[in-house]
Amino acid sequence: MLKVYCYSRCTTCKKALKWLDEHGIEYTAADIKADHPDEEALRKYYTMSGLPLKRFFNTSGIPYREMELSKKLPSMSEDEQLALLATDGMLVKRPLVIGEDFVLTGFKEEEWKEKLL
Repeated sequence: MLKVYCYSRCTTCKKALKWLDEHGIEYTAADIKADHPDEEALRKYYTMSGLPLKRFFNTSGIPYREMELSKKLPSMSEDEQLALLATDGMLVKRPLVIGEDFVLTGFKEEEWKEKLL
């Protein structure tokens, strides 16, 4: 079963969960703010995804902007970035979907159709 990290006040997350429901796809939802993935889980998801680490950051979020991460991330190591991501679920791109052998960041309907239907 899929695990979907989302934030209840996020309109993209609401849209994504509605899409899953409409397509009859079962999932377990986790609140990314209260129950965010730890560093070990993030490292596993990152490796499994094959995506650039930047895709795991919520670049439009307030914490990202307040911390000026667009300037800091390029000089940080992957280990430092993963440790930082693990400190605050609001830094993590959402929804974050964890499947048996894939990871999706954000809601891109075409990407979701390819992986989930």
